[in-house]
Amino acid sequence: MSHNKPLHRQPKLFPLQSFLSATLTLALAFPFGIPVPAVLAQPAARDSAAASAPVKDKNHDPVLKGLPITELSEDEAILHALNRLAYGPRPGDVEHIKQTGLAKWIDEQLHPDSIDDHALEARLEAYPTLKMSSSKLIAEYPQPKKALKREQKQARAAARTETAAADGPEMQPKARDASEEAQASESASKAAEDNADSDAPAPMKEPESNPPTRGAGKRGELGVNPDSVPRALSDDSRRPQRIVAELAMAKVTRAIYSERQLQQVMDDFWFNHFNVYAAKGADKWLLTSYERDVIQPHTLGKFKDLLEATAKSPAMLFYLDNYLSADPRASQRLAEQRAMRQQMRYNRFGIPFPARMPPTRPNAPKKNQERGLNENYGRELMELHTLGVEGGYTQKDVTEVARCFTGWSIERPREDAHFRFVDQLHDPDPKVVLGKKIHAGGMSDGEEVLNLLAHHPSTAKFVSTELARRFVSDTPPPALVARMTQTFESSDGDIRAVMHTMIYSPEFWSREAYRAKIKTPFELVVSAARALGTDVGTPLPLVMWTARIGEPLYQCQPPTGYSDKADAWVNTSALLNRLNYSLALAENHVRGSRTEVGALLGMEETSDPKAALDHAVQVFLDGQAARSTVETLQKQLDNPQVLEARLDDPVKHVNLGIVAGLVLGSPEFQRR
Repeated sequence: MSHNKPLHRQPKLFPLQSFLSATLTLALAFPFGIPVPAVLAQPAARDSAAASAPVKDKNHDPVLKGLPITELSEDEAILHALNRLAYGPRPGDVEHIKQTGLAKWIDEQLHPDSIDDHALEARLEAYPTLKMSSSKLIAEYPQPKKALKREQKQARAAARTETAAADGPEMQPKARDASEEAQASESASKAAEDNADSDAPAPMKEPESNPPTRGAGKRGELGVNPDSVPRALSDDSRRPQRIVAELAMAKVTRAIYSERQLQQVMDDFWFNHFNVYAAKGADKWLLTSYERDVIQPHTLGKFKDLLEATAKSPAMLFYLDNYLSADPRASQRLAEQRAMRQQMRYNRFGIPFPARMPPTRPNAPKKNQERGLNENYGRELMELHTLGVEGGYTQKDVTEVARCFTGWSIERPREDAHFRFVDQLHDPDPKVVLGKKIHAGGMSDGEEVLNLLAHHPSTAKFVSTELARRFVSDTPPPALVARMTQTFESSDGDIRAVMHTMIYSPEFWSREAYRAKIKTPFELVVSAARALGTDVGTPLPLVMWTARIGEPLYQCQPPTGYSDKADAWVNTSALLNRLNYSLALAENHVRGSRTEVGALLGMEETSDPKAALDHAVQVFLDGQAARSTVETLQKQLDNPQVLEARLDDPVKHVNLGIVAGLVLGSPEFQRR
């Protein structure tokens, strides 16, 4: 059997790509003022009259009761909620909300603990790293260099044992005593101390609960070929990359299958707000606890609690280097204290003991010679986490905040990482932040700064603006931001209350907000799977498709996180990959995912391409597509790829997968 045979036939759709990519680029770019290539700059007619016409008052509609909806129809309002407060509708979601009422669905989403999500939890059992502590992850998924050395040492020991056994009992080595066993155990526990990345193979241990991943071991890089699984990401891998892969697969699984959709959307929002880069050193082992124990429990709680949790997180302390930050005078103080203690030690004759000096080594590097004040966290804390770039702080404030957080460090970052305050490294002198004197002493200096920033008016406005930008518009209405800011201040930073103010505002349900946001690559990948009702057995290819389109999960290096604005995602290359993904998923060319397009469209087989297109537009776009989009799609219905026609076969069979994929690649589906 040949190992070079592809797992799935890849679609060859170059004519379809060229026609639809032009439509995508124009329809998505022009409304946001984004420049497009001259070759694509052709007029695109749009049906805007019907879309912009106001709808009758909905106060008497039982489905929309209690919501300030006056400009959207019932179906539009439900789809709008599912696209903004969730990752898009699944088959049957619209009908379910019509039965229960939209306000009730929203209230449940705002209180996710009231929603049964056991089915999702069962799916997540396939990823054992999600429940592991950082210390266990380090032990189970060590750096390859250390792991390889340990494996080679064990192999040599085993070879010696086998040789001795072959020579007879008298030649067998003695069993190791307890001290040797303890030494070996200690050596194994330190396997992850080396922070350098390596491509050396790690010892493979067969996991008990990981799902099977066919194609493991094939050569390929993340985002290049989504059907090729790099060795480091495969099920039986014990390399650190597998930890991040399971995080990403769990993220995709939650977004597709969780009933607590708003919680998943908020998790993504806050992770970008408090971004941590997985590929930076020890963070690959710390990120699981960061998302599980810091972000997820606080998505709809008090902002101050979330802020403090991130500040004390080993992942954040490591990412922004605050664990290294120390008062530059700390070393001198410690040396003076040691000298004073030595001077106080007298023998019985009143002669002080001579100072005990360590043996000198020529050219030996000085310990902590680069230890000093680090301003990274202080700057990002104010610019990105709280006040915003226009929050009224100065460079002097950055330095003062950094001084307040000296000594905020990590206990054993490469063994059992947890927050630790080191008083000896803290700057004990008074500081002044935003005009307020900070001198609480010790760790309380940093906590006082967090409290000051969490309750600052600029923080209330900045966080409210970010939320409104994510859920309403790239340029959120100032009046809405003002009301959200007021709620933030009056509720002591209650995120759920701020979200309630936003959702129950007329601006959220305005015609201008409807389909005004561009889906990020992650949102597109997940929403297409939900729209198709895809059964995703192996989410890793979807993770890799997300990377290929431009958003590798947990891999955003700048502390800004991934952008939520259209201009970051609308370009010709990305749109082509969006179309390729939609076609591959709908045609069942994505490994580990299965879609029944015929059953979804209500036509298992048809020879009428126009009827198939009409059904697809109705199912995936609620029948709302611009005339230019429909006309462009209709021009392709005679394409042999769509009709699956042969020269000697007069019978035409419509490829429903291609039709569905083209509709999912349309400009209307790219918006939410």
